[in-house]
Amino acid sequence: MKLPTTLPAWSQLQALADAPQPHLRDVLSAGDHNARAEAMTVRAAGITLDASRQRTSPAIQQALLALAEQSDLAAQRDAMFRGEHINHTEDRPVLHVALRGDPLHTGPWGADVQKAVQQELVRICDFAEALRAGSVRGHSGEAITDVVNIGIGGSDLGPRMAADALAHLTHPGVRVHYVSNPDAWALWSVLRGLDAQRTLFIVSSKTFTTQETLTNAASAQRWLTDHGVPADALAQHLVAITASPAQAAKLGYPPERTFLFWDWVGGRYSVWSALGLPLAIAIGTEHFRAFLAGAREMDEHFATTLLAQNLPVQLALNGIWNRNFLHLPSHLIVPYASRLVRFTPFVQQMDMESNGKQTHNDGTPVSIDTGPIVWGGLGIDGQHAYFQLIHQGKHTVPVDFIGVQNEDTPLPLAATHHEVVNLNLRAQAEAMARGRSLADTEAVLQQGGLGAAEARAMAPHRSFEGNIPSHILWLDRLDPMRLGALIALYEHKVFTQAAIWRINAFDQWGVELGKTMAKAMETQAAR
Repeated sequence: MKLPTTLPAWSQLQALADAPQPHLRDVLSAGDHNARAEAMTVRAAGITLDASRQRTSPAIQQALLALAEQSDLAAQRDAMFRGEHINHTEDRPVLHVALRGDPLHTGPWGADVQKAVQQELVRICDFAEALRAGSVRGHSGEAITDVVNIGIGGSDLGPRMAADALAHLTHPGVRVHYVSNPDAWALWSVLRGLDAQRTLFIVSSKTFTTQETLTNAASAQRWLTDHGVPADALAQHLVAITASPAQAAKLGYPPERTFLFWDWVGGRYSVWSALGLPLAIAIGTEHFRAFLAGAREMDEHFATTLLAQNLPVQLALNGIWNRNFLHLPSHLIVPYASRLVRFTPFVQQMDMESNGKQTHNDGTPVSIDTGPIVWGGLGIDGQHAYFQLIHQGKHTVPVDFIGVQNEDTPLPLAATHHEVVNLNLRAQAEAMARGRSLADTEAVLQQGGLGAAEARAMAPHRSFEGNIPSHILWLDRLDPMRLGALIALYEHKVFTQAAIWRINAFDQWGVELGKTMAKAMETQAAR
């Protein structure tokens, strides 16, 4: 196995990082900025990446590409698409890409996987459409109008995030709610406004032993019986989504209401599977299939495009430069579309649970930095909060700005709102890159009416170091296809970085440790 630090490109990158580098304000002011932007722009699946504000040069970019090639990235990518057991610590394939495969063609993962995926997709789509049409009824014969998804981690974050992002497509007669936290208030705050006769619970758990989920599910069943649902009719108000159907059956979930996924589906990659049922109910199956198609388009781009024009690869390589060579430990993701309010927490789980690892694939300790600390939220809100630290604090934090180019909100002045939002996105990216020098600040203050001495005294407080690297990701529009492509983009970025770091992005033993300890404490307390 080729450890990254043994590769010639790693040493070359280290030498480039150790050499003096120009400030971004000088890079952006020299020559034709538009030419730099075009040269550092990559497009795929309705998404455009502008990387011109990264602290890289042509020499650095070439060395990063060499690092990807020397890491056998393409071979590792192809092994994933073929369904090889690249999750070696759990001896499993990693086939979330198969979940959005073309139903008319068998992918490299084989006909058996393709058939199983398509059969289950048809099942969830048929159920979602029946519920949306009013054909799924509770024990009293009334149509279901409220669906409560009970899950945690990937069983919650994916469908909840996507439903928010596509809220303009939701069914007016069916409301979908989400509960993840076992704190009693989280469940009660949803249930207190619902009619038990018209409510359906979707309980999502890979093993159907997840403590937090089963705690909420038990309370949901008690709420149903307390509100008039006979115990022998509970099944009409329950749905299970699991990779352990036998365990769900033991707990009373009927097979015809149990939807399946497989042990090769990781939770943070599961929104494409039956765990996307609440999303399919919310937006309809035509839009859900478009969501899958957008991810499939990004898959095809990732699998077939040269590394230099490969959008996920470029996003990943710039992240490696920032993490390993500029030694920047955190990464900020700031969408400028309010419907993407949950996108950052979603990527936070995907990235940090995948790449927060301490050993290489061969079991040797990792001696380099792996996954960054991912954080953030809506950019406009951040401008009035933590952006102060980004601009003038002592931390240099790389940023992904995410914007939408076209506006579709049915509000008379929506175009004005859209212009304000995107103007702020562009301004923040430029301000973070260029900053404002002490001399320029003095000049600005004097132009504003301050005397030379006063301007000199105030300038240190109002100058900005800048030199903060950022990406701008533009979505043509925020629709199911572009959202699917955006999620797949970050999935493949995480995979690419793990492939180069030689770590397993698809296990999560740190998560398992906490669960094991909680179970042991519960057992001890019961004695």
